[in-house]
Amino acid sequence: MKKQAVAVGFVLLSFMLPLKANAASFSKFYVFGDSLSDTGNVFTATNGLATPTTAIPQEPPYFQGRFSNDQVWVDYLGNQLGLNPTPYLISNPTIPNQGINFAVGGASSGQGNAVVPSAPLPGVLEQVGLLTQPILQANQKLDPNALYAVWGGANDYVFGQATNAAQTVQNLSDSVGLLASSGAKNILVFNLPDLGKIPFALATGLSSNLTALTNDHNKRLAEELGKFSNSSDLNLISVDVFSLFNQVQANPGKFGFQDAVNPCVVGNFQTIISVCPQPNDYLFFDSVHPTTGVHKLVADTALAEIEAKSAPEPAINLGILALGAFGAVGVLKRQQKKVSRSDC
Repeated sequence: MKKQAVAVGFVLLSFMLPLKANAASFSKFYVFGDSLSDTGNVFTATNGLATPTTAIPQEPPYFQGRFSNDQVWVDYLGNQLGLNPTPYLISNPTIPNQGINFAVGGASSGQGNAVVPSAPLPGVLEQVGLLTQPILQANQKLDPNALYAVWGGANDYVFGQATNAAQTVQNLSDSVGLLASSGAKNILVFNLPDLGKIPFALATGLSSNLTALTNDHNKRLAEELGKFSNSSDLNLISVDVFSLFNQVQANPGKFGFQDAVNPCVVGNFQTIISVCPQPNDYLFFDSVHPTTGVHKLVADTALAEIEAKSAPEPAINLGILALGAFGAVGVLKRQQKKVSRSDC
């Protein structure tokens, strides 16, 4: 009987111990960014406009308007959260009850598009305005229970000839600030991988310059995001893509890749010269964009950061642990008394 009492006590204790929180239950998922996050917007915008008439990016080998060989991080994280945002330029979309993806391939950090300048496509800050302006004009607030993701800047340096990171980072900081002031509470912000290590940089001799810009960008971005730390009701979640890519490139085999230097696709987004037979063996799908396996790692990293922010605070953990232990001890004492009486 005493053994049963002890077992009951520890079973109760195990139930009362704090479990690490799973990803927060968000109501919707909104995305602002460039080709790393685009799930079909620029493909829709350029369909029939490009010369030849092939839309950007060409399908195949690109997957359903994405700049990769399969799903991108938005798809993976969306599946993990149970939320799949609708690309805002998709013709006659269903009601976007799970969120909207405003990201456009080639988007600059502020206004316009660095890759398709002839099309009226919004930069990252403009994308944020597409969501917030109607809300503010109607004297309303953004959904505080939604997740908002901001990732941009690479096009400013790779295609936009930006010579320093000041304005690019300010655009991204303004995007975060606009979301926060409009009612957003949960904002996911990504830094940049080392742009000096992408095949485009290696092929054009721009490696050292792009690495320097990347380091400047990430340093300034961290400083800007730190300015929001005084806002107690803002859940600002930083995702360190820079460190992730460095780990993968330092030991690609550990992550299932065989080639971390060369691109699978030779050519550009419209004119494909050749495609490797096994894209998933490569870190880079083309000279700028990663393969779907890398996107899965990015999504997993983002989810881990979300879960870390959702976990109980240490003080709360200790309190719950003490309560659980107290309850278990109480059960043990009551069981012991019952045993003593039954032995009489």
